[in-house]
This record gives sequence, C-alpha cells and structure tokens, in this order.
Amino acid sequence: MLARGSLASLILWGPPGVGKTTIARLLAERAGLDFVSLSAVFSGVADLKRAFDEARARRRAGRGTLLFVDEIHRFNRAQQDGFLPVVEDGTVTLVGATTENPSFVLNGALLSRCQVLVLRRLDDAALEKLLTRAEEEGGHPLPLDEAARATLRAMADGDGRYLLNLAEQLLALPEGTQPLTPEGLAELLSRRAALYDKDREEHYNLISALHKSLRGSDPDAALYWFARMLQGGEDPRYIARRLTRFAAEDVGMADPRALPLAIAAWETYERLGSPEGELALAQLVVHLGTAPKSNAVYAAWGAARRAAKETGSLMPPMHILNAPTKLMQELGYGSGYEYDHEAEDAFSGQNYFPDGMRRQSFYRPTGRGAEAAVQERMAEWAKLRARKGGA
Repeated sequence: MLARGSLASLILWGPPGVGKTTIARLLAERAGLDFVSLSAVFSGVADLKRAFDEARARRRAGRGTLLFVDEIHRFNRAQQDGFLPVVEDGTVTLVGATTENPSFVLNGALLSRCQVLVLRRLDDAALEKLLTRAEEEGGHPLPLDEAARATLRAMADGDGRYLLNLAEQLLALPEGTQPLTPEGLAELLSRRAALYDKDREEHYNLISALHKSLRGSDPDAALYWFARMLQGGEDPRYIARRLTRFAAEDVGMADPRALPLAIAAWETYERLGSPEGELALAQLVVHLGTAPKSNAVYAAWGAARRAAKETGSLMPPMHILNAPTKLMQELGYGSGYEYDHEAEDAFSGQNYFPDGMRRQSFYRPTGRGAEAAVQERMAEWAKLRARKGGA
C-alpha cells in the first residue's frame, strides 16, 4: 500500500503490547500523513467531530490525516457509523486498534471499508530482541542470569510493552548489582496476571480449547486449559456446568458414570469451595478426557426433536393408551396391549410410534465403552421385533 501511495483504512487486531500504536505512527510517517490519536475509552462524539473538522481543514491545505483510534470497539454502533462518511470521502485514513474480534464488535459497514490485519503475541525471539534494544538504550546489560532472563520473557506473556516496563525497573537498579536468579527476579517483580477476560473472546477461546481437548481424549491438554481458566479468574461453577454438558453430549452412554460423576464433582466444589473443591473438578476433567466417547444420545435427541416438529400432533397408537373409563374402553383404548414383562424375553415387539408414522431409528449406539453392550442388546431387539411383526 505504501509503495503504491494508497494507504487503505485498517483495523489492527491483536493482544496488548504487540505494537498497534507504533505501527500506526510508522505508517503515518511513511505515508506523509499527520498523525492524530484518539482513545475510544476517553473520547466522545464531540471529540470525534473536532477531529473530523480538523482533518477537513488539513485536507483543504493539501495535507492528509491518519486518525488512530485506540480501543475502537469501545465506541457504540452509532459512533462507529460516524466514521463512514469521512473514511469514504478520504478525509481521514482510519487505523483502529482493538483487542477484540472485529467480527463481533465492529459494524459490518465499517468493517467493509477497512482491511483487518491480525497481530500475534510476540514470540520469544521478538521479546529477546526488545530486551537487547533496551540494554543498548540503557547503556548496560540487565542484571539477570540466563534462566532469569528466560523467566522475564515468560512473565511478559507476549506483551512487549509490559516487558519493557519490567526491563526499565531492572535497568534502574544500581550498576554492579549481582545477576538475579529466577527466584530473585520473582521477589523483585510481581508476576503478570494471565491474559483472560471472562466476558470477551479469550473466555470463549479457552473454554473451546478445554472442550475440544476433552473430546480429543487428551486429559493433559484439558488439565492445562482448565488451569489456565482458573488462573485467569474464571468462576469454577461455569466450568463445572460446561463439564457436565460435556459428560452428556460427548461421553454419553459410552460411560454412563460420567454424568453422575460430573454432578458429584460440581456438588463437591459447592461444598468445599476454592481451592479444595477444584481438585474434584480436576478429577472430573481427567475422567472425561480418558472416558470412551459417544455423541449418539446427542445426535438422537436432535433427530427426535426434528421428527416431533415435523409430525405435529399425531396421537399415540390406541393399544398403548390407558382406559380408565368405560367409554374409553368401548372406543378401543388399551385394546391389544401386551405387557412386556409377561412376554417371551420380556419383549413384546409392539409398535409404540403413532399409527401411520414410519418407525425411525434415532439412537444409534457406537461400539465404544459401555455402549457396545447396548448396541448388541438393541440389535437383538430389532431381530425380535422383526420376527414378532412389530416393525
């Protein structure tokens, strides 16, 4: 874009401390545009109007404006719509920065006029480069041994700005300070809280990671994501609710113990609280991760709901209706019903679907875990039903 002299409006999406503001400043400098910065946290309609008016004045004077809006997702829908005319007519080149998924937090109309660039958290090599530059700027090396230096990078958790703040504290120590070990560094600096926002995208990313690790039968990865969520401040009750759902949806009849164990772990947490009750949830995570998996009940429930919606209000067949009154008996209610406990093999093979509705097979057990025995049992019943004419 810079090479062809036509810088488009951009949305820079990435976690904190990866250089969104710096990139915007560099773009303005290279493109020859005046750099104007606003924060959606501290700005309102009046600030936007002033910025637009000043940009129009610059344009009349032959100068362009790069308007950088930090935390652009904080603006409401109406405020976001206010950018449309000045972006369309070229009054400003908009560069918005956000830590949230633009698909969820920005207007479709605004998104369609911008290109989204995704910025990743800084990797270890990038963080080390920042530390080297900080040492060059400070004029002396950081007082850290190699292990402590690696610990410092880990504490930053991909956030370059946070890393530089830590480095600044270390460079301020008296010259000649003995190199710190990881233990000494931990005493000097407070550890960064894990990046986690319980009501935003990271929340959904981590619960998705936990759920899919369990489905993939990887208890170690599942325990890691479980720990990440707790460390980030997630309510263990929310995790317990999702694990209980997983027991019913993804383990199901392959291990019928999973669902009562989920309820037991949830109740244990309610009684013990944190941190003692978290062990019960960890046990549940391991059990679900190592259990045989089947979503046959989940699929059967969905299919049954669709069939119920399609067939409307069909009556049950007469032979399975109770006949508490003489009139109902005369009308044939209950006539021909066979009591299964008195039938051969305790199985009558009668039809229990509505008359006129084709028999359907919703539940199709897998051959995994306890469901293998269910599969054999249902196959035998199907043979008996066919032989007795109930199909």
